[in-house]
Amino acid sequence: MTTTSKCPSPEVEWCRAALPQGQARALIVSAGNSNAFTGGKGRAAVQLLVETASARLGCAAEEIFVSATGVIGVPLPQDKARAGLAAAFSAEPCDWRALTDAIGTTDTFPKAATTSAMIGGTRVHLVGVIKGSGMIAPDMATMLGYVFTNANIAPGLLQQMLSAANARTFSCITVDSDTSTSDTVLAFATGQADHPRLESMDSTGADAFAAALADLCRQLAHLVVRDGEGASKFIEIRVTGAVSDESAHRIALSIANSPLVKTAIAGEDANWGRVVMAVGKAGEPAERDLLSIRFGGVEVAAEGMVVHGFDEAPVAAHLKGSDILVEADIGLGQGRATVWTCDLTHGYISINADYRS
Repeated sequence: MTTTSKCPSPEVEWCRAALPQGQARALIVSAGNSNAFTGGKGRAAVQLLVETASARLGCAAEEIFVSATGVIGVPLPQDKARAGLAAAFSAEPCDWRALTDAIGTTDTFPKAATTSAMIGGTRVHLVGVIKGSGMIAPDMATMLGYVFTNANIAPGLLQQMLSAANARTFSCITVDSDTSTSDTVLAFATGQADHPRLESMDSTGADAFAAALADLCRQLAHLVVRDGEGASKFIEIRVTGAVSDESAHRIALSIANSPLVKTAIAGEDANWGRVVMAVGKAGEPAERDLLSIRFGGVEVAAEGMVVHGFDEAPVAAHLKGSDILVEADIGLGQGRATVWTCDLTHGYISINADYRS
């Protein structure tokens, strides 16, 4: 999965071209420099990386995948690329923590998760690592995420499962509504587990593996939001009663991306009027007098007005916590969606105002 940005990095373009052949031998990640919007120099740097790695490994260049994250507009220096690859090939095997530390930029903690699934009596393992803290919005985010498994699975099926998991996880998070030029999520399967190969969703164990993959992606997505730049609160937005799931998703994102909603929650203010505003501006079917809003499960607005006499104490207590639930029922249908975001604080400004310096 790669960014939907119309200004993708050369690394993203390389991955898009390489993905259809379905085989991988190496993943190269550079952090601190996104190599995006760098013209021919950026493309030449990617070519150097993949040709050097493929020659060293004795494989096709299309079996080398690349990612980059960091400042936009600065070409990846070829001398550093060569030195970095040489060091990587001569290094001793390291643990997952070393990988998560290496790929971070404004991240404040390493992000990784593990899970497992049973396939035909064999337990297979999945490990995921991810980086991301700011420039996070669906489709996907300033996010580099990698899933590794020993499952024996057909490349096309793994792609199908990852796409489905992405739609319910990484495409449902937002920190600041900005979509990066470098977003990439890749899944790698070694095929070393001793079980019948998963060829389709009808294969024994396919459902269990797909569920484990979706759960792993959800864990990783939540870690990104919890580490949102300057964030102090993790916010779950649930929308129900929309005319369709797609409509509910767009309404939920409108709420989650609203600076006014996010700052209200940062200030621990149950400002339901800002949620009403965000629903109304979403461009989706909604009826003012059917809308209801809840904070922490307590209904605070319904039938076109505030719920008179609602108990403010549990709402205030909920908003003082670190995990916040905001619900909006549109009252028009059965569509539902959940997205995750964080609050917006002064810390976000400080981090991004000082980023290049």
